Parts: sequence; C-alpha cells; structure tokens
Amino acid sequence: MKILGIETSCDETGIAIYDSELGLLGHELYSQVQLHMEFGGVVPELASRDHVRKMLPLLDKLFSRTGISSADIDGIAYTAGPGLVGALLVGATIAKSLAFAWGIPSIGVHHMEAHLLAPMLEENPPEFPFVALLVSGGHTMMVQVMGIGQYKILGESVDDAAGEAFDKVAKMLELPYPGGPSVAALAEKGSHERFHFPRPMTEKPGLDFSFSGLKTYTLNAIRKEGADEQTKADIACAFQDAVVDTLVIKCKRALKQTGLNRILIAGGVSANKLLRSRLHAMSKKEQVEVAYPRFEFCTDNGAMIAYTGCKRLELGCKDDLEISVFPRWPISDINVAS
Repeated sequence: MKILGIETSCDETGIAIYDSELGLLGHELYSQVQLHMEFGGVVPELASRDHVRKMLPLLDKLFSRTGISSADIDGIAYTAGPGLVGALLVGATIAKSLAFAWGIPSIGVHHMEAHLLAPMLEENPPEFPFVALLVSGGHTMMVQVMGIGQYKILGESVDDAAGEAFDKVAKMLELPYPGGPSVAALAEKGSHERFHFPRPMTEKPGLDFSFSGLKTYTLNAIRKEGADEQTKADIACAFQDAVVDTLVIKCKRALKQTGLNRILIAGGVSANKLLRSRLHAMSKKEQVEVAYPRFEFCTDNGAMIAYTGCKRLELGCKDDLEISVFPRWPISDINVAS
C-alpha cells in the first residue's frame, strides 16, 4: 500500500510517499524560513499562500523523482491539526480533492502523533512500549506509548513550550529567526561556568514543564549583565543548559515512573545537539535505550505524515469528504477508531 503524505501545519510544505512493504520511497520539503525571516516569526497568511503555490509543483517533483504516478497511490494522509488554521486548510483541501479525484481514501493525521512516530522511519525502529518526549515550538509533553493510538499523557507544558522559549530568548538576544538553532549556535561560543540558571519544576514531583519563568530569568540576566557578544553567548549557553537539563531530568523521572527502559525524543528541539549528547550520557548511566528521528525528520516533514497515515489506514481508519481541521487538538483526544 502506497500512501501520499501532505504536511502544511505551519511554515514548511512537506510531501512524501510511504510504502507499507518497502518503506519511505521519497519525500520533498520546502521551507518558508526566508519568507518569514524579515518578520521575526511566521506570518499565517503568508504561510497559507505559500503552501498553495508550492504544493502541486512539489507533488510533480516527487512523482518524477520516484517514478510513481497517481494511479499507484492507495491513500492520502494529511495533517489535520494542530497548527495554523489557514495552513491546515490548504493541505486538507488538496488532500481531499485528490482523494476524490483518484477514488482513494484519505485520513487526517495528528501532527504530534506523526512527530512521535517519526523515529519509526529509521532502519532499526524502536519497539513498543516506550516513553516519548515530544518537544517542539508549540508543544512539550511526555507521553507513554503502548502502540499506535495508545497514548497516555504523563506531563506537558503549563505555559511556554521549550521551543517557544528558545524563540523568545532569541529575540531577547537579537538573534535571527528561526530562534532555536540561532540560540544553540551562539551557546556553542559561551561558557558553561559563568551563569547558572534554574531548572524549572525539577524540585517538584510530577512530569509537567514550565519555561515561562526561565524566559523571564533570562531577560533579567540580559538587562543586568549587559549585551556584549561574549555575555550574550554565555547567557545563551546558560539558558540552553537549563532547558536541556530540565528535559533530561524529566525523561529520567518518566522512565522510573513507568518502569519502561526505552525513551524516544521527537519534535524540532530533538535536533538540539546538546540535548542528544546529554540524553545519550543519561542512557548509558541508566542502561536505557534512546531513539531519535534523523535530523531531517525532526522538524515538520511529509514522511512522518505518510507513515502515520499508512498505519492508521491499515487499522481501518479513514475520513469522509468533509473538510475539517483542528488548530487545537490534544493528542489525548485521538484513538485508533478515529
């Protein structure tokens, strides 16, 4: 079964074809970073219009590169939420139109479920069950995963997500968009010894996250210490250390709480090199397994949508022709029968 995946939740247009027997056959991705950079963040209307412009040319390019035609496609998966409503509607409308024209089923995919399952695209995918840390610009949550559609939220951000905090700190430090990679790059030039920022909510029991206070602490440090280049690098380093240590502490706590010995990290922030390094060190010390998607599948992409849609179509899930998207869609609200 060959599934076409379409991702348009925010500022990246992703498209891919996944084969249930052969795996990922090909994928294409167009990033709108340059389009939004002058505004310091994503402009929803511009994002939607760019998805409209890029989707069909990307589809033609994908078919050409893979040698696959519309007649070979057995189903279409698209991101139904969460995300920007206009951007989601572009992908949903194109997916439903193509499915109707080609006489095949379509399935709306939860964006965070797709991130959670992205490491399954690797040559040696992790086995169920596992604990998943989903960490991105809009979400930070810890999830116990027993199988496809079997998710239990163990903890989540009560205010700013980790990626959102990175973006806001980037603006405080006058760094370019996208903020996360900019802060990480600057942090490499900083000292780990000069500043020590708090590790939020690690002294309290539980697995919830809060990065709003850390963001404010960082702003106060900038105002107090000045903004010469080395100080900015040291502050970026201290901020990144605090976020990464907090995530690692919570991962270790989640493994202990669930009794599982396997943790999966996904979402845009999972590409952070320091996070991967410290989780690797933790896994060696605690004798647990850690899995990640490859770097190109950490951020939004069509491959994770195609894979997730394939698994759900195999379980008998499919949509009708009504075009519905869900800008806010808790992962706890999805299930295998949806």
